[in-house]
Amino acid sequence: MEHCCLSSFTGFFHAVWRRSCSVIEAHTIEGIVESIIFSNDENGFAIFSIEYEEEEMVCTGNLPFLNEGEFVTLSGKFIMHPVYGRQFNFSEYSKQVPQNAAGMVKYLGSGVIKGIGEKMAEKIVKRFGDQTFEVIENYPEKLAEIKGITLAKAEQISATFHEQAAQREAMMFLNTYGINASVAARIFKQYKEKTINVVRSNPYVLAGDIIGIGFKIADSIAYRMGFEAGDINRIKSGIRYCLNNCVANGHVYYPKDMLLKEAVELLQAPAEIVENALMELHIEKSLVLENMKNMTAAYPGAYYYAENYVAKRLMELDRTKESITEPIDEEIKAVCRELDIELAENQRKAVEKSMEGGVLVITGGPGTGKTTTINTIIRMLEKRDLEIELAAPTGRAAKRMTEATGKEAKTIHRLLEVKFISEDVRRQSFERNEEYPITADVLIIDEISMVDIILMMNLLKAVETGTRLILVGDSNQLPSVGAGNVLNDIIRGGHIDIVYLNEIFRQAKMSNIVTNAHKINKGEYPAFNGDNTDFFMVKRASVDLTADSIVDLVKNRLPKYGNYDSIKDIQVLTPMRKSRIGVLSLNMELQKVLNPPVFGKKEYEYRDIIFREGDKVMQIKNNYNLRWESKDGLFSYEEGQGVFNGDEGIIESISLLGEKMKVDFDDGKKVEYDFSQLDELDLAYAMTIHKSQGSEYKVVVIPVHSGPPMLLTRNLLYTAVTRAKNMVVLVGTEDCLKQMVDNNREIKRYSALDKKIIKFAGVLSE
Repeated sequence: MEHCCLSSFTGFFHAVWRRSCSVIEAHTIEGIVESIIFSNDENGFAIFSIEYEEEEMVCTGNLPFLNEGEFVTLSGKFIMHPVYGRQFNFSEYSKQVPQNAAGMVKYLGSGVIKGIGEKMAEKIVKRFGDQTFEVIENYPEKLAEIKGITLAKAEQISATFHEQAAQREAMMFLNTYGINASVAARIFKQYKEKTINVVRSNPYVLAGDIIGIGFKIADSIAYRMGFEAGDINRIKSGIRYCLNNCVANGHVYYPKDMLLKEAVELLQAPAEIVENALMELHIEKSLVLENMKNMTAAYPGAYYYAENYVAKRLMELDRTKESITEPIDEEIKAVCRELDIELAENQRKAVEKSMEGGVLVITGGPGTGKTTTINTIIRMLEKRDLEIELAAPTGRAAKRMTEATGKEAKTIHRLLEVKFISEDVRRQSFERNEEYPITADVLIIDEISMVDIILMMNLLKAVETGTRLILVGDSNQLPSVGAGNVLNDIIRGGHIDIVYLNEIFRQAKMSNIVTNAHKINKGEYPAFNGDNTDFFMVKRASVDLTADSIVDLVKNRLPKYGNYDSIKDIQVLTPMRKSRIGVLSLNMELQKVLNPPVFGKKEYEYRDIIFREGDKVMQIKNNYNLRWESKDGLFSYEEGQGVFNGDEGIIESISLLGEKMKVDFDDGKKVEYDFSQLDELDLAYAMTIHKSQGSEYKVVVIPVHSGPPMLLTRNLLYTAVTRAKNMVVLVGTEDCLKQMVDNNREIKRYSALDKKIIKFAGVLSE
């Protein structure tokens, strides 16, 4: 069939598929599914044909678990496609098993029931006629009368048929409550034949079990089903929703009183009822209440366990430390001669401490010699024939570590051998753990400030007692995107050796980026626009002029000034998402000038974002299930799974008919996304400063203009400036710049790792 030739779609018509189809009329049509041209198991999108008014009609829309031979009723609109003519695009559907013999043969022979092919389907229908489906469903033993079907096979056929019936019934039931086809398919995959009973008894379980359904959607479903506002399942789900929001904002726990206040406001329920439900959740161990000084903390169970585990395990690993009995000054000097370097006092101290074993934290800002210190430690350890593993939280950070040390550095997820245990990306698991630990004598983790409490727990589970653990990072950077404040809590907790690298080296002093970063960190105003500088400020009085100047800088001025590539070398970092100088607006404007629509270049619009081939994009959440492949030349090939928050790449190709998009990431991974997964991607010409952690760019452009005080802070500015390698350009007002430097407020994160470290240090020393 002509429509099967998907490759015949030109790039132009791919790009205008959804925009150039003209609406003719609204209608409801029905018929038997003759052939399935395309179907996507992930989101249920299908292209298929039915016989309608004595002609073959191609239909497009979301209809999961579709099989040839099924009788479908479709509600939607006829459209005129510029290439393929008249088609039917549906938004609602219902389906039934076929009622006539021809339909039964097509249905049974389509492969929907394992063990029945086209010839066997003809035999069964010929033998039982109109009673075929009744026999399969209620009298499977009669199928064994047909040659080639055993009694066991007959029972298997019947069981599969029952599951198909349950599937159809469940999809219709879910559709009644406004659940779209792709989400309904995920619900059925989760609960199978129990779907209707589960949802009827407690629709709020969907919020915890199904990706794409949160409390508010589950609440609207429950409302339509007639659930009362005071239903205990609703109250508990609302509390969990509020607590999960706190975790999403970086908190490991939340004060009980504040949680109750937010839950009461969300649920519009009496405080007494909400508090009783909170206590039930505590008894059920869905959350943990822990008494702290002057307050009660409410933890999600997993985070309570993680925080306690990290504290206890750090103390256990640190107990293996042994003082050095023999002087190692001469050994350090010899390594310095080999590497042609000189160490400052604290660098030397870090090297000495690293030889003692246990746990060591090395922290310092830009230009203080963290890389030199790590390289010296690695060389010292190699001379002792110790096996070393290097890792960092992100692909970009791991790549930088590899380049700086000359040794392979992995992402922490790759080091731990991430795996998936379900289709729910929230449920990560790792091959490496207590039973299958990392085989290394020394583990060095860079950019530790980016590591959240859950990842830290999983890392420590895989570290054997006796392994030296060296954590390296900048304690003045923003905390991790995920919950926790791991590096600063370890420092505050004491009991772990901390070495501060605070001397700026001569070569680094020649960089205004480095010197200004340290000035900002000390609360001093940076110097800019001097001779031979790499730190500039373009003063603009209004937000609109600031935005216009940023676009001009990226598109024209900076590429001409330093031969920089607008997409690969220059990164706009902004404190905010909204406003004219926020991520959303700047990405749209930069996309227009850096990657405009061109004949033959395919694009797809998803939730007000146009994704276009050639666009710079970023993964904005961890997805441990996404498969990737990496090719390097003819002979090097690798594949795996897991794409992580902050990974950046370029859109290589878009298939509108196949509803797929391929992204080529900076670290060489190629990943194919289903359109239903595009909420995990964002344009990345501009990004928030938070999202830039662990990355480095040749040129960083930063808007400094009016905005919420909580977003215009000193450590946010410091983090943005330290992402630049060759040049920083601030655009806006000097007054705003000074306000950011003066604003040393830290956004409060509720975590207690420091207190737990103190606690377990005391327990383990007894």
